[in-house]
Amino acid sequence: MSSEHQPKPSLRERKKAKTRNSIQQNAMRLFQQQGYAETTIEQIAEASEISQSTFFRYFPTKESVVFYDDYDPLLIHAFKKQPKELTSIQAFRSSVKSGLVQIPEEEREALQKRMQLVMSIPELRVASFNQLADTSQMITELIAERENRESSDQDIVTLTGALMGAIVSSQYYCVQHPETDFIEALDRALAFLEAGMPL
Repeated sequence: MSSEHQPKPSLRERKKAKTRNSIQQNAMRLFQQQGYAETTIEQIAEASEISQSTFFRYFPTKESVVFYDDYDPLLIHAFKKQPKELTSIQAFRSSVKSGLVQIPEEEREALQKRMQLVMSIPELRVASFNQLADTSQMITELIAERENRESSDQDIVTLTGALMGAIVSSQYYCVQHPETDFIEALDRALAFLEAGMPL
């Protein structure tokens, strides 16, 4: 998404984003230092120099701090810009490369750490299924709109399931191989899927 097509955030929006980022960074630091279960919302708020009520204005729960990101708009915008001659798999792969590649390096590193935390904490792994369900619905609607078909169409749902499988398998792979960039791993998984998964 080029800067000329992206409206500039207002001062209020920038301040809110800065506060949200500070809360998430401090929470992740505390989770790594003393453990997820041992870290309280009160401690996160104190480390972020905010009140607990302010914390809850940004995050409804402790687990939501781990799952929050604002990458969906990047992916949606990139997907809708893909040429019509591409298949939906090709369009999704291209949108991942052109959209998510805009994520700064430090944010990619933070994403890796959050994925590792989710996979290591049972209650977060369970909560991740709700997030995956939301992502799956978003992808289903995007593909259905592109193909001019109903989102309940079995072929559309099946394709979404395959794409979600590529996403989840890439997350697991990156947890097992921390040196691997998630976006690169996802691109490789989507390329494998696009090629018909030849072994």
